[in-house]
Amino acid sequence: MFLRELTMSIDHIKSAGPASIHALARAGITGVASLLCRYPRDWEDRSKTVLLRDFKLSPVCTAVRVLAHDWFGFGNTKTLKVYVEDESARAVLVCFNRSFMDKVLLVGNYYRLWGVFHYKFGEIQSSTFEVEALQKKGDDEPGIGASSGSADTGKPSTFGRILPIYPLNTGLSQGMLRKFIQQALVQYAGPVEDELPRDIMIRYGLFPKSKALKAIHFPESLEELEKAKQTLIYEELFYLEVLVGRRAMERKAVMGSRGRGKDPSEQAVLRLSPLQQRLLERLPFSLTPGQQEAVAEINRDIEWPYPMARLLQGDVGSGKTLVSFLAALQVVEQGGQAAIMAPTELLARQHAENAARLLEPLGIRPAFLTGNIRAAGRAALLKSLAAGEIDLAVGTHALFSRDVVYNNLRLVVVDEQHRFGVVQRQAIMAKGDHPDLLMMSATPIPRTLALTVFGDMDVSIIRDLPPDRKPVRTHLARESNEAKVYDFVRNELAAGRQAYFVYPLIEADTNRGLKDTESMAERLAGSIFPDYPVAMIHSRLDEEEKRKTMEHFRKGDIRILVATSVVEVGVDVPNATCMVIEHAERFGLSALHQLRGRVGRGTDQSYCFLVYSDALTDDGKTRLKVMLENADGFVIAEEDLKLRGPGHIAGTEQSGYFVLGIADPLRDASRLEQARFDAFAMLERDSSLSLPEHRCVAQVLNRAPPFGNIGL
Repeated sequence: MFLRELTMSIDHIKSAGPASIHALARAGITGVASLLCRYPRDWEDRSKTVLLRDFKLSPVCTAVRVLAHDWFGFGNTKTLKVYVEDESARAVLVCFNRSFMDKVLLVGNYYRLWGVFHYKFGEIQSSTFEVEALQKKGDDEPGIGASSGSADTGKPSTFGRILPIYPLNTGLSQGMLRKFIQQALVQYAGPVEDELPRDIMIRYGLFPKSKALKAIHFPESLEELEKAKQTLIYEELFYLEVLVGRRAMERKAVMGSRGRGKDPSEQAVLRLSPLQQRLLERLPFSLTPGQQEAVAEINRDIEWPYPMARLLQGDVGSGKTLVSFLAALQVVEQGGQAAIMAPTELLARQHAENAARLLEPLGIRPAFLTGNIRAAGRAALLKSLAAGEIDLAVGTHALFSRDVVYNNLRLVVVDEQHRFGVVQRQAIMAKGDHPDLLMMSATPIPRTLALTVFGDMDVSIIRDLPPDRKPVRTHLARESNEAKVYDFVRNELAAGRQAYFVYPLIEADTNRGLKDTESMAERLAGSIFPDYPVAMIHSRLDEEEKRKTMEHFRKGDIRILVATSVVEVGVDVPNATCMVIEHAERFGLSALHQLRGRVGRGTDQSYCFLVYSDALTDDGKTRLKVMLENADGFVIAEEDLKLRGPGHIAGTEQSGYFVLGIADPLRDASRLEQARFDAFAMLERDSSLSLPEHRCVAQVLNRAPPFGNIGL
């Protein structure tokens, strides 16, 4: 009964006509379940009186009498002002584009009023309000607690209760959604079965599903609303984590397919292979504690009987690339091949050069593969790769091209994982037989986000930096004070050092009024720093030109590099000590942190200047102060998550993943962790536990498949 009724189309709702059905369909509401799961985005408490004198505390909800009408402006701009009073104060309703209200709000009559008020021009005003007639002139004056109802229209009152406020699409109105959802609840909410396990509902005192649905839309009290929220939030997060846990179980289901017999419960202890030991002996420094722990965890995973799926997080300059090289050595020693995939040719080439420098002396045979390799050289390289004569392939998306065949791909490393899409990750993984996967991110991902997007992966975190690294000193500067920034950079250049200048645009855009890379490269070279070589790099340049430019910058032949955010990752020039980011307010905090990480890679003190618009708001300045006050990428990532949303941090903004119905991974972090614990514990007892098909929670989670980002 439940499944049949909730899968019914929306036209089974009484009074749903063709136009309404079409408008609902455009909003993705096609069935009863999707209608009931159109949860409110907010609620207005119109059940309690808030007098005009208390307008600063909350929206006003009171009974008022209309005192007078007035008009201001002329012609098309003529606007009605309606003077009203309740028992506590007088106020003005400003009716922009609502001149008809002079026929609705009649002088001397009484009305229920709800509105957001401000003190302006010496009076209490509102232009955002709703009214409802109480009694006509001449009747006894109503008290504040008088019952409300629409005296003239007979429509259901929006006063005297807690009112749901829904997200709207074109063609939808609050009244339409309230009416159809109310009708759907009357027709279908009775037989709705509970979706959560009974013992969990009892443990946390959660509502039955039918009661939760009624209370989330039309609660009798704020207390009932809160309990309905907690019930539905937990339900979404619980089944989200069920899906995460099932994916982890599916990955481990290939246990033994690679013929390994290590105990999966083995603790991670740093035991280096002979090749790993030889590499570390050649380095002029020791691994940091964070690197040691990550290597121990990865080595253990590689020895486990099922494929590794690990996310390696580390702040800018923490040494993740070296950890990935050590992982590759472990695999190569066991007769396998490794592939390191980077999002840009610039970064891939740098990894390949470092691999050649560090690993070739150990007998490792690395190769560099991108789409720009000429046909003759490519054919020979692919032949060697297929024959097992190449141990480590480093490259871009070319690593998973159709004609690329590996002899025994055992490890896939995805650097800057958020820059790759689902299909790309799946394609490179398909080149091997359940290879180990190591995804690396220099954009720290907050724990709450990692539990959702990467919930079926193990996570290693490198929190420490090499001991000789000095923190980058960050300064905020108004655009009108940029001359002082240029003077500071000039002194650094005179001392033999180098600088980056980063801009949000490649070329001029008169409509946006922003500085661009091309124009500023010319200006910096011609009039600001004429004594120093200046070059430019951005995504539209030929790969060979970018390679040559970066090579000259590394050698010091170029002293100033003018760029877009293309230098955000992978560029390592120890002599560069200044990073100037103009229009810094146009960049996300994580991007600013990445750009700042391009300096401070040597032993000299380095500096980052965030130049912002003179017209930047106080909120914008507060946002940039996060960079000024924090060097910890995880703290910055948490703030960025609050400001921009999780999709941008994890690289999932195009996947639709984070469009949950009512839960929010950041806001509901503690409940998310509890739901994860419960879901994984239940899966241990019953591995068949899965998402209940066709039910309300499925309507939410099926809109946003949680594994689109992982690509396993």
